[in-house]
Amino acid sequence: RVTLLELMMVKVSDKNSVTSEEMNVFARHAEFLAVCFQEKCGAVLKLTTAADAEEEEALVTIRLLDVLCEMTSNNRQLEHLQACPGLLETAIDTLRLTHLAGKQAVNIFTATHAVTGQEEISHPAVGFKSHLIRLIGNLCYKNKENQDKV
Repeated sequence: RVTLLELMMVKVSDKNSVTSEEMNVFARHAEFLAVCFQEKCGAVLKLTTAADAEEEEALVTIRLLDVLCEMTSNNRQLEHLQACPGLLETAIDTLRLTHLAGKQAVNIFTATHAVTGQEEISHPAVGFKSHLIRLIGNLCYKNKENQDKV
């Protein structure tokens, strides 16, 4: 699943070589990916301990977020995802939970987390909160209803 999402990520982010037919396929699958992210987002909280750094469900969730960020960077797919029920709320709640997890103990979600070794740099959750913020920002772009929710 992670590899498939990484392949989708490459294809979605390469906007020059995507045909309009492929763009329509991505738009049809955008809601499915959003629902998958909403169902699995809690798995990322398992990454607060180093022992769970390879948790597959969490890795899938991180890749789903990456793909959703890329999709919301494209205006043709953005509208589908802005209207997706619960996606914005889930992203906000997940950001809130990861922020709280980082405050409760020193872990990968801690705001003042000082990167001291190579292991921490390659941790799969590095940048997760910033990608949540990117998704929230993209979902609110030129959308008054979503802006009012934030």
